[in-house]
Amino acid sequence: MKSLPFIDLSIIGIYLVGMVAVGVYFSRKNQDESQFTTASGKIPGWAIGMSIYATFLSSNTFLGVPGKAFGSNWNSFVFSLSMPLAAFLASKYFIPFYRSTGEVSAYTHLEHRFGPWARTYAVVCFLLTQLARMGSIFFGIALSLQALTGYPMETIMIVVGICIVLYTVMGGMEAVIWTEVVQGVIKTIGAVIILWLVVDGMPGGVSKIVEIGEADNKFSLGSFTPDFTTSTFWVVLLYGFFMNLNNFGMDQNYVQRYHTTGSTKEAAGSIWLCVYLYVPISLIFFVIGSSLYGYYQAHPELLDTIRQQVAAERLPGGTPEAVKQLAASLTPADYGDKVMPHFMVTNVPKGLLGLIVAAILSAAMSTISSGMNASATVFSVDIYQRYINPKPARPMRLLYIATTAFGLLGMATGIAMIGVKSVLDVWWTLSGIFAGGMLGLFLLGIVSKQTRSAEAVIATFIGLLVILWMTFSPKLPEDFVRSTFHPNMIMVVGTLTIFLVGVLLTRLRKPVPA
Repeated sequence: MKSLPFIDLSIIGIYLVGMVAVGVYFSRKNQDESQFTTASGKIPGWAIGMSIYATFLSSNTFLGVPGKAFGSNWNSFVFSLSMPLAAFLASKYFIPFYRSTGEVSAYTHLEHRFGPWARTYAVVCFLLTQLARMGSIFFGIALSLQALTGYPMETIMIVVGICIVLYTVMGGMEAVIWTEVVQGVIKTIGAVIILWLVVDGMPGGVSKIVEIGEADNKFSLGSFTPDFTTSTFWVVLLYGFFMNLNNFGMDQNYVQRYHTTGSTKEAAGSIWLCVYLYVPISLIFFVIGSSLYGYYQAHPELLDTIRQQVAAERLPGGTPEAVKQLAASLTPADYGDKVMPHFMVTNVPKGLLGLIVAAILSAAMSTISSGMNASATVFSVDIYQRYINPKPARPMRLLYIATTAFGLLGMATGIAMIGVKSVLDVWWTLSGIFAGGMLGLFLLGIVSKQTRSAEAVIATFIGLLVILWMTFSPKLPEDFVRSTFHPNMIMVVGTLTIFLVGVLLTRLRKPVPA
C-alpha cells in the first residue's frame, strides 16, 4: 500500500479541517430557513460567480477531462464553447423571471403553470440528476486518491463524504458559497501546477507535445459533418447548449444562488463571471490530457505499467498470460482516467502533491456540497412542505436531516459506479436522461403561453417514451427499432420532443368560441 509523505498528508489534513471550520463558523448564523438556503440574499455577485465556477469545475473536469483528451481528442471541449449562448439566454430571461417570483425553489412555478404533476415530475428529475452528479464525483475523487494512497475507494468516499456533510449541514448556503470561492482558487492553481509539471518533464517540451498530438489527431474538436450518430462537433455543441441551458436556467444548484445576492444585475453578472473563468480553465485541462498523452508516448514503459494495472483490475484472479493479452489489447480510451493519478504518484514532488490532492478534493467537495444543499431545499419546499406538512414545527431540523440523507445517497451512488470505464461518459449519459424531460417541460411553460396542462402532460409522456427508447435501444432485439443517435443526443431529442409536441398540440386545439 502506498502512503503519502507526511508533509502532503499535513496539507490535506489542514485543508479538510479548514473546510469543516468554515461550516462551524457560519453555523452561528443559521437561525432560519432563509439563511440556510439563500444566505438571506447578502452574498456579493462576484462570490456567486466564483461559486458557480467552482461547481462547474468538479472532479469530473479535474480527472475526466484529461482522461477524455488522453483517450480521444478535444471534442468534449465544444461543451465549454456552448456556454456563452446559454449564459446569454439565462441572464436575459431566466434570472429576471426567478427573481420576480421570489420562490427559492426552481420548480414551484411549474405547479402554477401546469399543476402539481409538473412540479413533482421536475423535482424527481432534478433529484435523480443530483444523485448521478454526486455519485460520479464521489467516484472520480476516490479513483484518484486510491492511486495515491492505496486505500479502498469505498473508504475514501466515506471519509470525504463525512467532511462534506459536516460543513454543509452546519454552515448552510453561506458556507457552501465561501468554501467554493476558496476551492475555485485552489483548483485553478492545482491545474496550472499539473500542466507545468507535465510539460517540464516532457523530453522536447511543448514542441514535442504538439508534434505527437498533431500526428495522432489529439487536438481535433470532432468532425464538422452533419452526423448525429457519432460524437461530432455538432452533437457535443447541441448537448452542451441544452445542458448548460438546463444548468443556468432551471437547475436548483444555480437558481438558488440567484437569490443569494442583492440584485438581478449582480445575479446575471455572476453567470458571466463563471463563463469567463470556466471556458479558458477547462481548456487547460484538455491541454493537460494532450500533454499527458505526449509524455506517456515518450515513456512507453510507464504506459505498459498502466495497461497492466488496468488489465489486472478487469481480470481479478486471471492468469499472467491472460492479463498480458488483455493489456496488449487496451486502447487509450480504456485507461485514460488512470493516467493523471499515475502521473501524480510518480512525478509530483513532496509538498506539491498535497496541494494538488487538496485541489482535487476541492473539485469534488464544492459540487457535492452545493448539490446536497440544493437537494435538501427542493425536498423541504417541493416535497415535504407541499405534500406532508406545509408548516413543519422544526424546519431547520428537516433541512439538516435532508442534507445529510442526500450526502449519504450520493456516496452510495458513487460506490455503485465503481468499475465504470469513463466517469465523464457516465455523467453525461445520466444527466442527459434525467435533465432532458425537465428542460423540455420548462421551456414549454415559458415560451408557449397558450399551452394547457393536458397538452403538457401528453407532450411530457411522449418525450419520456422517446428518452427511454433512446436510452435502452441498444438492448432491443431488432436493428430497425434501435436509435441510431449518439447517446448525448438523448438530452437534445428529449427536450425538443416535449417542447415541439406541446406546441403542436396547442396549435391543433380548436379555439374556444367567444
